[in-house]
Amino acid sequence: MSTILQVAEERRGDIPVVFLKGRMDATTSPDAEAHINRLIDGGDRQLVVDLSGLEYISSAGLRVLLSGLKRLKSSGGMLKLTALAPEIQKVFDIAGFNRLFPIYRNLDEALGADPAR
Repeated sequence: MSTILQVAEERRGDIPVVFLKGRMDATTSPDAEAHINRLIDGGDRQLVVDLSGLEYISSAGLRVLLSGLKRLKSSGGMLKLTALAPEIQKVFDIAGFNRLFPIYRNLDEALGADPAR
């Protein structure tokens, strides 16, 4: 099985939305990490990551998201997650990450939500 992760970005107003599609594991996580870090380094403080296209996430992928969350929170920002497939939500629940991240059902909810949440 090939390990592929597609990382795309679009801006919704001032907020960058990162779309992850495919498998996020030890091999592919650095691509997502580089993208997220580039946005944070560029001054973005609010970030939404849409996981609707994610089929698999490993502990390496979870670490990338947690690292981004910690970097943003340290500067008063927030990383929000949206559109987790049931199997991805299950991984977040088991790992306890559902208590660390604000998770929304869809992109509109995430974009309309109070960033301080």
